[in-house]
Amino acid sequence: MPKLPFTINAGGRLLSLERPVVMGIVNVTPDSFYGGSRVGDDELLSRCAAMIEQGAAIIDVGACSTRPSGDFVSCDEELERLHRAFELLDKAFPDAIFSVDTFRARVARECVAHHNVAIINDVSGYDWDKDMFDTVCQLNVPYILTHTKGVAGDEPEYANFIPEVVEQLARKLWALRQAGVNDVIVDAGFGFGKSLEQNYALMAALGEFSLLEAPMLVGVSRKSMITKVLSVAPADALNGTTVLNTIALMQGANILRVHDVAAAVEAVAIVEKLRECTPVF
Repeated sequence: MPKLPFTINAGGRLLSLERPVVMGIVNVTPDSFYGGSRVGDDELLSRCAAMIEQGAAIIDVGACSTRPSGDFVSCDEELERLHRAFELLDKAFPDAIFSVDTFRARVARECVAHHNVAIINDVSGYDWDKDMFDTVCQLNVPYILTHTKGVAGDEPEYANFIPEVVEQLARKLWALRQAGVNDVIVDAGFGFGKSLEQNYALMAALGEFSLLEAPMLVGVSRKSMITKVLSVAPADALNGTTVLNTIALMQGANILRVHDVAAAVEAVAIVEKLRECTPVF
């Protein structure tokens, strides 16, 4: 699947997505679904340093788990965790590109205003906080627009699944662009309001999302769509993750959001090498 030569303006720096990039996941929470992504203050800097060394172009920091059957922490608690984390990260990695994983407008505003945060990653597609749309428009930083219907673990009904996902993203993308938001990244929302079968149907149809003419992020790392098929725990789902990441890259993914940066960077290198080669008969 050919890729358009997208770029995003991340804090005044142009990040090219012509070659896919990797976003590393860091959770400053005690309750994210995959224990390997959770870090305390002592581990935070070493984990981010390792991800950057392994080739992560973006580090995505979250402080409120959206795992299935989880409870959301308060906005104040989320902000306290993020302020503490970003105060350390701002000093240690002033040249890194950080995104904040939040569905709350206040959290997004404060992180962008006070820290080296260049991207907002909102799993709700600005549906869970009535102020998020206006906040994104005011901040005008790159925004990751995710399709969701319900929360993680929900399996709502769809009349026509793939067209509904594409239509919702297209409608919201148009609204953001009309409001002047220049850099919108779309995320089909694997695991958010989708059954196991729907997640795989989504992966099979991922190439259709090129119709949106926006860079595409894929986040399937160690999720239940892998663990359920392979009957493994999230800790044992790296191989399955790499398989799906490779399929996503072949269908035009521009950003892989992952717990395991080195493996994803290798997947990008292999797929890009394959793209360079012309078959000889």
